[in-house]
Amino acid sequence: MDNNSLSLKQQLLDMFVEYAYQEGDFILSSGQKSNFYLNGKQVTLRAQGALAVGKLIYTMLDDQTKAIAGLTLGADPIVSAVSVVSAYENNPIPALIIRKEAKGHGTKAYIEGPSLPEGSMITVLEDVVTTGKSAMLAVERLINAGYKVDKIISLVDRQAGGAEFYQSQGLQFESIFTIADIQARNREK
Repeated sequence: MDNNSLSLKQQLLDMFVEYAYQEGDFILSSGQKSNFYLNGKQVTLRAQGALAVGKLIYTMLDDQTKAIAGLTLGADPIVSAVSVVSAYENNPIPALIIRKEAKGHGTKAYIEGPSLPEGSMITVLEDVVTTGKSAMLAVERLINAGYKVDKIISLVDRQAGGAEFYQSQGLQFESIFTIADIQARNREK
């Protein structure tokens, strides 16, 4: 990573600590109990957070990536930010948003966004990975639509089995931060 990316990564880490990280008693979407909660949308829906996320993830994409996609709602601002940054880099990459339930009208589609050629390589984006099941639903919907998925990129890995799960499914996984990074920075502040 160049100095600009490192500086951007540090700014993003500080935003996660300031706006997204809370300690207390929480029930996660996976059903697990946790003594901390991370609301990525508190960062990704801020202009500076979206820009940092877009720039950092754009540099993590493989050359063969034809689109980025994610499960609504947590991934919506992320895929949009990366797509906008890609346009500024003169390498426009479309964003796809995957519904949890099929649309109840019109085409009844699970996937919103431009249609791509069958076999197109898509990278799935996620805000926070715990067990890995949320992003895996997006992967399954994309594969069922005739696309290929090579990698999942997350803003934060909660280090609760998601990375191992993706590996068991034959998928690459990268995250910008681990929960340990955020908790260490939180203690520093």
